[in-house]
Amino acid sequence: MARRGWRPGVVAGVAVLAGICASGPEHAEVVRTASDLGPLPADRYDYTPQDYQRSQQASALLIRQCMADRGHPGFPLDPRYPHDPLVATAVGTDYGVLDPDIARRWGYGWDPVAHPGSRPNGRRMTDAEFADWPACNAEANKRLMRGIDLKQDWLYAGRRAVEVDKAVKRDPRLRKAWDAWSRCVADQGFAHYSDPVAAYTDSAWQRASDGNTRHTQRERATAVADVTCKRRHHTAELWHSVRAQKQAADIALHHDRYIASLRALRIYRANISVVLTG
Repeated sequence: MARRGWRPGVVAGVAVLAGICASGPEHAEVVRTASDLGPLPADRYDYTPQDYQRSQQASALLIRQCMADRGHPGFPLDPRYPHDPLVATAVGTDYGVLDPDIARRWGYGWDPVAHPGSRPNGRRMTDAEFADWPACNAEANKRLMRGIDLKQDWLYAGRRAVEVDKAVKRDPRLRKAWDAWSRCVADQGFAHYSDPVAAYTDSAWQRASDGNTRHTQRERATAVADVTCKRRHHTAELWHSVRAQKQAADIALHHDRYIASLRALRIYRANISVVLTG
């Protein structure tokens, strides 16, 4: 996600709200994913999908070298366990489903062909390899975290997100927006959900262990009503702006801790780059 020119401060969230009011119904038409709503103040302090991908690559290289040192040459970079574990996945955006085409076709799930999952594609570990793998995995993690105080600095923004999100959910503007969205969905003949997350996580959709749903007619119709009402009432835009305000206020209040966390994240990225380029 791009992060451009955001200065922490409550004023930023107010500006976003003003933009929503001025833009009219056309503004909502472009919102099909959470990234369409723009960056949030805490994004620059947090671990990204690219960080995860690069860390997995670096860890795999370190583990393979460690395994070779322990007498296991040719250890795969992307090994499978000796026996496949149960995989449980929760998939969605911070604001639930936003794309009307996805809602119409897949409800609160997704196309299993286009998104087959992220299961390892290497060979299975042998039992002997699996016995040494945990120690090598721990050694790789220690190498990538070198120079970082895990108790103080690591992913502070992620830890604060729990408290910030609680403040977001208590905000009266968001509660009012959710109430309007909920009445809109109910008026179309569907359940009276408390908020879009409740609609997304409804047990009626019978999610499988991979997180996907059954895409029933009722599910898909509910998702379409959900998206329609979000667009009609600009629910996601207001939700996003409230999150921006709360995050900006929290960053201002705990500025030193956020900066220390950012330094730690940069050290982590540098450690990864050394492994990948070495």
